[in-house]
This record gives sequence, C-alpha cells and structure tokens, in this order.
Amino acid sequence: MNQNQPVPSLQQSAAEASLLHELVEYLRENRGDLREQWARRITDAELLSVMTADEIFSEVTAVYDNYVDALETGSVETLQAYARELSERIIRRGVETHEVLGIVLLLRDVLGRSLLDNYEEDRDLLRRILDAYEPAANRIAATVGVSFVEERERVIREQQEAIRELSTPVLQVRDRLLISPIIGAVDSDRARQLTEQLLGAIQANRARVVVLDITGVASVDEAVANHLVQTVEAARLMGARAVITGLSSKIAQTIVDLGVDLGMLNTVGDLQGGLEEAERMLGHRDADVEPTESSIES
Repeated sequence: MNQNQPVPSLQQSAAEASLLHELVEYLRENRGDLREQWARRITDAELLSVMTADEIFSEVTAVYDNYVDALETGSVETLQAYARELSERIIRRGVETHEVLGIVLLLRDVLGRSLLDNYEEDRDLLRRILDAYEPAANRIAATVGVSFVEERERVIREQQEAIRELSTPVLQVRDRLLISPIIGAVDSDRARQLTEQLLGAIQANRARVVVLDITGVASVDEAVANHLVQTVEAARLMGARAVITGLSSKIAQTIVDLGVDLGMLNTVGDLQGGLEEAERMLGHRDADVEPTESSIES
C-alpha cells in the first residue's frame, strides 16, 4: 500500500456498526486485562525479544488503543501512521516481519477468545459479533503488516545507499587532488554512483587530478568497463585529468574488447605510482607523496 494512495476504511452496515459499537465498549472496559494477556502471549511466543518487557507493554498499550479506535471509527489512518512510526523504531533493532505479523495475529486471537468466553451463552449474538469483528480485524492486521513491510523496504534502501557510498569514497589527498579507492564488485548501479560522487567531488574541490584505484576490483563486465571510460571522459570535460591505478590484465582486456585505445587512458601500475604521477601532473616537485592515513584505511 503506497503512502500516497487513499487509506482504506472499515466500511460497515448499520447492523455491523451497532455490533462493533458494543464490541468497542467491551474492549475498552476490559482493556487492562486484555493488554496483559496479549503482552504475556508475545513474551511466551518469544516475539520482540530485542525489546524489554516495559518496552513491549508500552507498545502493546499504544497498538491496542489504536486498534480499538480503528474498530470504532472505521478508519485505519491513525493506526497506519502509528504502524509506520513503530516500524521505523523497531526495524533498526532487528525486529523481523514475521514478528510484527505474529503480534497482530496474537491480539486478534486474544480478543477472539475473550469474545467467545463473554458471549458463550448467547450463540446468536456471538456469531453476529464475530461476523462483524473478523473482517475488520483482518483488514487491520493487513494494514499493520503492509505498513511494516513498506517501512522495512525503505530502511533497506537507505542502508544499501549508505553501504554504496561507503564502498566508493572520494577523498581529498591535497589541494586539487582526489583519490577514489574502489573495492569489491562493481555493477552498473555502483559504477553510476561512483561517477556521480566523483564528478560532484571534482566540482566541490575544484580538483585538477583524480586517481581511480581499482586494485581491489577483481573483474568488471563490458558495461562497467565502458562506464569507467565514460567517467574518465566526464572528469576531463570538468577540467580534471584521471589516473587509473591497479588495472588488472583481465580488466585491461575487457577495455580493449570495447575497442578503446588504452593510450587514451592514463594508467599506472600501483597506487603509490599513481599518486606520484598525479603530483607530477599538478606540477609539484616533491613527487614522494605518501597516501594519507584516511586513504589507507579506506
């Protein structure tokens, strides 16, 4: 369920509304006991184990109240907003999707059993209350589950973006000189991100030379190799010359297979040599430059 889509309502007939009103009154009158039963069932099922008992009870209280409000008003909008906010807090602590679905289903079970006990002597009324309650409860459970999944996907995307940024750093070694040590697998998405970060850093630092160290890259496919060549050309258009270091024979062959003349690329065997070449290109006489501590760690 996209956040921009209309929020579904728990529409009901007049008879259902009357029965749900009676149900809501019952759930509010027995709030304390039902919350405790629910919290106990969560603990017994070993759900939300990363949270303390006090934290679980606090969340149980909030979810219970939002749950009952949704039954009363026929709208899940408030519950949906709370579910997203709760998800944002607990996902980062390692709570899994099945745990969230589990606690919602446990609440439905606790309330269902309580209704059975309370209305067992009036089977007809019990049947009508359950007929009104169960569809609403199912829609509420689905709403909470979908909200959690959407929030989890958003967090995962943020984490993936952060990992990509950390894996393709662009560091300033000295005035007008940047280095980007690339480690690990490089796919098309990461290659595009590298280009964006590099060009942004060239502009921000007014760089004249950039060193692309690909010693830690085992292999690239033709698409990524082509992107690397385009990155070098884009840097040139922004006034920065590129030095590529750590070019393996396999990657070199891939670039040759693209029909690119390696003479167009300024390549040096290792990072130290690349930094010395960069210093020469900048016109510094002291070519015996050492990588900074931050560069080595990265």
